Amino acid sequence: MDVELTVNGRRVRERMEPRLLLSDFLRHSLGLTGTHVGCEHGVCGACTVRLDGAAVRSCLMLAVQADGMSIETVEGLAGSGPLTPLQDTFRRHHALQCGFCTPGILMAVLGFAEDYDNPTREQVLDLLSGHLCRCTGYAPIVDAVMDFISRSPAGRTA
Repeated sequence: MDVELTVNGRRVRERMEPRLLLSDFLRHSLGLTGTHVGCEHGVCGACTVRLDGAAVRSCLMLAVQADGMSIETVEGLAGSGPLTPLQDTFRRHHALQCGFCTPGILMAVLGFAEDYDNPTREQVLDLLSGHLCRCTGYAPIVDAVMDFISRSPAGRTA
């Protein structure tokens, strides 16, 4: 099938098998390896990307389902420039260790920050319940999310 979509602001037109997973398309066809594949069942959250602004598990979606849509991956956050405020907040709070879960968490936090101006720690923990991290113990991730969202809306851009 022919599919046309926008990935990190770039228009992409590809011919692909109908059964190709979105995660595999991003990683293998486009070389966007920041979209990690962990469980392949949508449980770990490592493959989370934003599809038309909504956080989705790319391992649970066929690439052809994204036809005509816009996808943001972790590579689209800073490109080759400096860290974004979100990435810098995670760095300052030491909210990553091995980094395997981090891209999916960052992409989920973007949508969460748009929906919640003043979330509770419990709401942040609820967001993170869909992301498995085996290194940090979550405390620094929660602190980073709370810090990022507490900043003015103008300072919360990716």
